[in-house]
Amino acid sequence: MLGDSLTAGYGLRRDESLPVRLQAELAALGTSVQVTNAGISGDTTADGLRRVDRSVPSDTRLCIVALGANDMMQGVATPTVQRNLEAILDRLAGRSIPAMICGMRAPPWLGLYAIAFDRVFADVARERRVPFDPFLLEGVALDFRFTLPDRIHPNGPGIAKVARRLAPQVVEAMTP
Repeated sequence: MLGDSLTAGYGLRRDESLPVRLQAELAALGTSVQVTNAGISGDTTADGLRRVDRSVPSDTRLCIVALGANDMMQGVATPTVQRNLEAILDRLAGRSIPAMICGMRAPPWLGLYAIAFDRVFADVARERRVPFDPFLLEGVALDFRFTLPDRIHPNGPGIAKVARRLAPQVVEAMTP
């Protein structure tokens, strides 16, 4: 999982991080794989692009790209976010590593930026023909039952919910 704090497990114990929980959910579905945590808190799509080659091992069966939240929080222009995501996918494809994109959503009070930002992930997934999860934090975002006190990062139960929802999509993306 190439990501940011949502992947890295910000504010959580190591065993509560998304890669660990996703690996457990995949095992429960009969898919025995190692999910590697390549998440760094604060990373943007530009940061992910800079480190994709060193952070994603060559024997990776599927790279789950889960970046964009920090771009949105910093107001990075949507064409820049799109170019970065495309370049990440191109680098992975150049190494024959399949990828999946997990989308991010901007809050509606960001107006036209939110509309453009939300569209970037689906557009890139469609153009590059990669599996796509529309919103990594679906059912968790802004719900105090599933977030840390900052109301941004998922807590342990929130991560468990994300992993349960994401696992079947990952299995499908890994099926040739």
